[in-house]
Amino acid sequence: MPAHALFREEDIRFDVDVDPLIAALREVLPEEGLIVHEEGRRAYECDGLSAYKQLPLLVAVPETIEQVQQVLKLCHEAGVPVVTRGSGTSLSGGSLPHPQGLLLAMGKFNRIREIDAEKRIAKVEPGVRNLAITEAASAYGLYYAPDPSSQIACSIGGNVGENAGGVHCLKYGLTVHNVLAVEMITIEGERTTIGSEALDTPGYDLLALLHGSEGMLGVIVEVTVKLLPHPLTKQVLMASFADVESGGHAVASIIARGIIPGGLEMMDGAAIQAAEDFVQAGYDTDAAAILICELDGSEAEVADQMQAVKECMTDHGATRIQVAADDEEKARFWAGRKAAFPAVGRISPDYYCMDGTIPRKQLAYVLRRISELSEAQGLETVNVFHAGDGNLHPLILFDGNQPGQLDAAETLGSQILQLCVEVGGTVTGEHGVGVEKINEMCVQFASAEIEQFHAVKNAFDPAGLLNPGKAIPTLNRCAEFGRLHVHNGELPHPELERL
Repeated sequence: MPAHALFREEDIRFDVDVDPLIAALREVLPEEGLIVHEEGRRAYECDGLSAYKQLPLLVAVPETIEQVQQVLKLCHEAGVPVVTRGSGTSLSGGSLPHPQGLLLAMGKFNRIREIDAEKRIAKVEPGVRNLAITEAASAYGLYYAPDPSSQIACSIGGNVGENAGGVHCLKYGLTVHNVLAVEMITIEGERTTIGSEALDTPGYDLLALLHGSEGMLGVIVEVTVKLLPHPLTKQVLMASFADVESGGHAVASIIARGIIPGGLEMMDGAAIQAAEDFVQAGYDTDAAAILICELDGSEAEVADQMQAVKECMTDHGATRIQVAADDEEKARFWAGRKAAFPAVGRISPDYYCMDGTIPRKQLAYVLRRISELSEAQGLETVNVFHAGDGNLHPLILFDGNQPGQLDAAETLGSQILQLCVEVGGTVTGEHGVGVEKINEMCVQFASAEIEQFHAVKNAFDPAGLLNPGKAIPTLNRCAEFGRLHVHNGELPHPELERL
């Protein structure tokens, strides 16, 4: 099993007397709301990062907020860890179960409680699918802006936990920018609301703190989200480039012109071919890279921006520019991008999806270095990314049945994340840290910063029962991992000194 998937001794420190806990949980949960047999627990052994697997001790499936409160109270009294799970689409092992803990499955909290078109808000339970919010709001001419590629399956509670983004986050923001309030339950079973329907609330901004907290501070039971009116007009264009670097420079040029597109996405040649074979999106399969740009607003604004974007693309060597002729073609352009991950799954037995963020100006350099690092590891990398905000999603192709390939994929993934830090970026953009990137947190943050992270965690969860062993490394782990650079202790790549 991969090293990251194994909980360390310092994370498995719980002395659990399970029989009394089972008896108490049966009193507060519905008849089928507690899963103790191995076959049932096996269904929850991993999330979207399926290379890492771990059986939970127990699985609770509550149906009401009161049941969630009682479960948390009982686990707190018994000293039992709790890992909250929504749709299980996390790509960083964020909802990987704890071997001595209870997995709290929130899938039955899937109701939209209210849509207020006048206030432009929706109140939803954490198990509501991301796309379901927009589907319900569309009757009022409204939609929910964050749209991760997994939006047909991922749940809003998990979106808050990971601070998910999507192809339109460049202009409309991440989850944190589109949520007004969160109702949550503490590990002691206390129910509290953070934030409000107002644009601002007094005191510390705890609402932002909860976003990206990966289930380590509380259990979300309701989310109040902002809804936006559909833009007056929208246009999508797609440009082909003979090399990835030219596309990267075009991205920087567009942003430098003061244009903030609704979406600005890039795919390299391997991703283009995989997506085209899968969904027939009309992509230029001769291109080394394509850039998909969506502009929205008034007709005059979009017309002006279209002209400027075309100029930027042409100035940086675009070999072909396609403008979507109608809504059907717009949808088709985006369908290929959103289906890129499953499309790559058709051409490789396994793939490892990374998630790092870099300054836009480093895009061309980083993509070139990823290619060099991939070649050194003997693995192919397919690149799909939110080019506008520098959020990279390299897909490392490997075959888990071949000895050593998973280890090589993990090594390459770690090198890519460390490269992101080297050029002034960060180890995650929207997928979270989970267990996947916990070692690389030691590269990005100093010991004093990590101690502060633990202090925040301790303020909400003094016993350390919520999702232990995730997101924040211990100082012992960092001491073992060391402050490695891209080349495992060698001097940084010479080009970095000039950046």
